[in-house]
Amino acid sequence: MLATDAHGGFGGIAQYNRDVIDALSGLPSVAEITVVPRIISSPEFASPPKTRYVRSASGVLLKFIFCSLREGLFRGSYDLVYCAHLNLLPLAASITKIRRRPLVLAIYGIDAWSKPPSALTRAALACVDVVISISQLTLDRFKSWAKPLRAELAIVPNAIRAADYGMGNKAEDLLARYRLAGRRVIMTLGRMDPNERAKGFDEIIELLPRLAEREPAIVYLCAGDGGDRMRLEAKAQSLGVADRVVFTGRFSESRKADHFRLSDAYIMPSRWEGFGFVVVEALACGIPVVASTKDGTREAVRNGELGLLVDPKDADSLERAILDALSRPKAIPPGLDYFSFANFEKRLAAALSNVAPGLV
Repeated sequence: MLATDAHGGFGGIAQYNRDVIDALSGLPSVAEITVVPRIISSPEFASPPKTRYVRSASGVLLKFIFCSLREGLFRGSYDLVYCAHLNLLPLAASITKIRRRPLVLAIYGIDAWSKPPSALTRAALACVDVVISISQLTLDRFKSWAKPLRAELAIVPNAIRAADYGMGNKAEDLLARYRLAGRRVIMTLGRMDPNERAKGFDEIIELLPRLAEREPAIVYLCAGDGGDRMRLEAKAQSLGVADRVVFTGRFSESRKADHFRLSDAYIMPSRWEGFGFVVVEALACGIPVVASTKDGTREAVRNGELGLLVDPKDADSLERAILDALSRPKAIPPGLDYFSFANFEKRLAAALSNVAPGLV
């Protein structure tokens, strides 16, 4: 596996890669998985069974390229090469071309929605045997430019491990830290990226004056961090709702479920999500959810089966949806089993069955 990051990484792609590694390492037919990571943000992690991390590859790009070629061409006898990001495809394709091994490409969201500027990346698509997409939306947008494409196509959405989530009381220490006692909490979790601004933070902050008229105790928990945080803070101040907007900053993965449980409704009127795993995580904590009609979060709520859907550009509809979600009782929807880890394992094995027939 050539990966941007996995264990020791943050964010949705790292989580997805960890699930792929865990699923494959659990198969009796798999002897070893070698992971070459481009980035390791937090090096204190234990590798899963049968998994070897080439930790020296992390950091400098030239080291990553050298380690990838060394592992792929001169060490081990690999049956399959898994490319965990489109940007790494030329490197993965060069290995599979020489070793004559099947190549699997994983795509997630905006990484694959439009034609990449690199001619090498576009040419390397001819070497791909299987494309695994996180959602139908991403696959459709990928197919619109990736022509001709001979690869088999599969959809393998994120997995949720129910044991890591579940319903529970609001954590007293977090209630005190964020001063949320007695408040009605709506929440969005995501990276505050100044180059995207597509998670929905702006839309909800702009609605807060109107929402406060209907829900006087309302407060907006902006979970996560990023370069756009200062602008969002200034926006809340200019709209007179700074006392209703709480920025958490980055917190540990071990406290993620506790943060979800602080909310009475999880709101994500986003535009560029390939899938929106955080929506599924909120559902797994029993939190009513509002997702978007404009991106992959609609697949995370099974097109409205598991949560409310709204056009993020329609402020009136968004306001109604937020108030509706706040009125709903907390409960884990039974249909969430669709995203169970067991189903993830089955979908992944099925996607790889033709190029690695001995895998299952």
